[in-house]
Amino acid sequence: MQRLLIAPQHMQQMAAHVAACSPLEACGLVAAGLETADGGESVHVFLIENELASPTHYSLQPRQQLEAFMEIERRGWRLLAIFHSHPNGPPHPSQTDLAEARYPGVAHLIWAPDSASEWACRAFMLDDGQVAELELAT
Repeated sequence: MQRLLIAPQHMQQMAAHVAACSPLEACGLVAAGLETADGGESVHVFLIENELASPTHYSLQPRQQLEAFMEIERRGWRLLAIFHSHPNGPPHPSQTDLAEARYPGVAHLIWAPDSASEWACRAFMLDDGQVAELELAT
């Protein structure tokens, strides 16, 4: 299983964002520095508005997404992961997630509640309609 390294502070940022956006889906991007044997470690999280303001679907707000991509390019980073939440579960990719996955080789982080007050994150690769879970390390 491939390993994905997300810095603890970035996990905390994403967890706070998904909790604040609930009951709507939250979304954003995670950038990494240069690749390593472990696939690269997160260097920055971009918290992006869900343009759809929906509890079951998300779309990254286009201007914020473009600004994030420009910042990633300017700093010489790369896109490591796209994250979003499933406020009502499930804690794995939906059929919509599979159908709308557009960035081969980029991980997808899915946040879902694991109790009344806690959020859990799982990592996946979604390539060509196939799902592979990744080991998530902090």
